[in-house]
Amino acid sequence: MGAWELLLVGLVILLGLCGVLVPGVPGSWLVWSAVLWWALKDPDPVSWAVLVGATVALFLSQVVRWALPPRRLRVSGATRHMAVYAGTGAFLGFFLVPVLGAVPGFIAGIYYAERLRLGRPDAARASLRETMRAGGSSILAELFTCLLIMGAWLGAVWWG
Repeated sequence: MGAWELLLVGLVILLGLCGVLVPGVPGSWLVWSAVLWWALKDPDPVSWAVLVGATVALFLSQVVRWALPPRRLRVSGATRHMAVYAGTGAFLGFFLVPVLGAVPGFIAGIYYAERLRLGRPDAARASLRETMRAGGSSILAELFTCLLIMGAWLGAVWWG
């Protein structure tokens, strides 16, 4: 697979990561389909292992999401700005503290957005708790899974 095709696969994965944060956009399916496209265009054992791992991870993510409370983020007062801050925090955290940093990065992004909006730390903490209860944990599970898949794909492309 050429550099331009790899860049295009990476862009579709990034679009899928952004799609996880937008209601109604099948972000996790975009990430999975980009990995499928890559595995079909570059069929070797590593690419197939990443595809199988991505499939299993997304299946487990769906099981976890069904076990969590349904998404009611609009009712909790979640905004698009909050989603942008949460996604940026998770993405930066994923790379700054490899893999596990996505969780505190996501939470810190929500807190920071609410602190900017509300101004008081106690109000921001209360809003963070409400957001996580109203479906933020479901989004975090899906986003973390997609970040893991992106990391596996990047590792396979870099060292493969």
